[in-house]
Amino acid sequence: RGASFMASSSSSTQAGDQYDVELFQKLAEGGVPDSGVWARSHGWDHTELDGVLKSFSALGVVSLDNIEHRSVVLTPDGQDIVANGSPEVRVLALIPDGGIPQKELDEAAKATLAPVQYKLGFAEAMKNKWIVMDKSTKVITKSAGSGEDKVRHQLQHLEDVPEAEVTNLRKRRLVQDAVTKTYRVSRGPQYTPDWKKPVADLTPEMIASGSWKQEKFKEYNFEAMGSVPQSGHLHPLMKVRSEYRELFLELGFQEMPTAKYVESSFWNFDALFQPQQHPAREAHDTFFLTNPASTITLPEDYLQKVKEIHSEGGHGSIGWRYKWKEEEARKNILRTHTTAVSSRMLYQLAHECMKSGTFMPRKYFSIDRVFRNETLDATHLAEFHQIEGLVADRNITLGHLIGMITQFYHRLGVYDIRFKPAYNPYTEPSMEIFGFHPQLKKWVELGNSGMFRPEMLLPMGLPEDVRVIAWGLGLERPTMIKYKIPNIRDIFGSKMDLYFIKNNPLALMENTR
Repeated sequence: RGASFMASSSSSTQAGDQYDVELFQKLAEGGVPDSGVWARSHGWDHTELDGVLKSFSALGVVSLDNIEHRSVVLTPDGQDIVANGSPEVRVLALIPDGGIPQKELDEAAKATLAPVQYKLGFAEAMKNKWIVMDKSTKVITKSAGSGEDKVRHQLQHLEDVPEAEVTNLRKRRLVQDAVTKTYRVSRGPQYTPDWKKPVADLTPEMIASGSWKQEKFKEYNFEAMGSVPQSGHLHPLMKVRSEYRELFLELGFQEMPTAKYVESSFWNFDALFQPQQHPAREAHDTFFLTNPASTITLPEDYLQKVKEIHSEGGHGSIGWRYKWKEEEARKNILRTHTTAVSSRMLYQLAHECMKSGTFMPRKYFSIDRVFRNETLDATHLAEFHQIEGLVADRNITLGHLIGMITQFYHRLGVYDIRFKPAYNPYTEPSMEIFGFHPQLKKWVELGNSGMFRPEMLLPMGLPEDVRVIAWGLGLERPTMIKYKIPNIRDIFGSKMDLYFIKNNPLALMENTR
């Protein structure tokens, strides 16, 4: 035996035993002129032999020169004709000796022929003058001496068909040209009569017996790419979210619990001093729940204070001066902003302050989903992520808010930031935040910000000199800027490209941290 070889396929052991002795005998004689002829002479599957030869070629034992064999083979339609006859002959077989009306022939053909086959067969039968149709009665009859299936005979004996006829068969898409590749096999640079496959692994048995000293080991390719591990992939939004979260934590913020997608209108609107007739509370902007339609758990004492500040005013404010309705405040919705979570946390902070008699400054943040009944376009979705941050401390100002947001985005690599005066029912003063999108080549809104109004904070029980600066920032739009994606629907929702999820780069923001 001149060599030992183990192929990599499931039948590798059998393939090695079957081919390697014969191959090395041929190499000793000078090689194999044509692997296809060699395989047929032994009754071998050339596809399996192909894998063996390529494995030896990769090891440098053999050299392979491609040989192309061009031939004409049957298409699926051609194979159907060989098995069942040509469409024209099958149409002819449906016509009785006395003829048949065309409508009846059409119906009879549906049982045995596809519509395309029937149409082609009828046309060919008419072209061959095998059938004639009476134009007045639409009755179809056979012609004398018709019915030889020449096409079927040609397909059964392609090797004897003249080239002109083969061209006609190609036009009917009954045959097609095929290229079969075989090899001229000769000795490779690593060939020796006593060649043995290099060993890939050093085993404990080799070490114990000392046989490793006689073995030739396969060289390691340190430049080879490693196999890609089978694992899940983080969505680009989650990568950017992690960057934001890490930054907040580095700045000393505490994460707020945001697991409640369903919120009452009280915490989402009323506690924020947003009047009940505000357009944002209409169905065209907010998703209302039908079951359960309302909440039953609200703090009664705080509920009455909120009602009073809305309808009558207080703490130096005249309020909104309308009839506040408790049933409206109890309606359940999909939260429209994570500020609903902020209102709960500030209420909890006020209670801690009243209980202990000492106010402790706080910095809170959250990153989670919110829902708006929006018209979908390149920059708006009905479901998106909001980044919420707030700082509660004594005597802080709007300047602190501008500085906080500017520094926050600079750390994330977004330097083109603008502020625009805005109106919010629960913040005064208020500002919209804009960032320049290099792909859209325009300024896009990143979020909203402001200082919570006393009408929101004082009914909670916070001290009068405590100020709260807050901001709500989008997650999707900064991600679009980072990944240069012009359409928000391409990064979140049903149109998201799964390939992009698997292959998007790490969201390492250019920052000054």
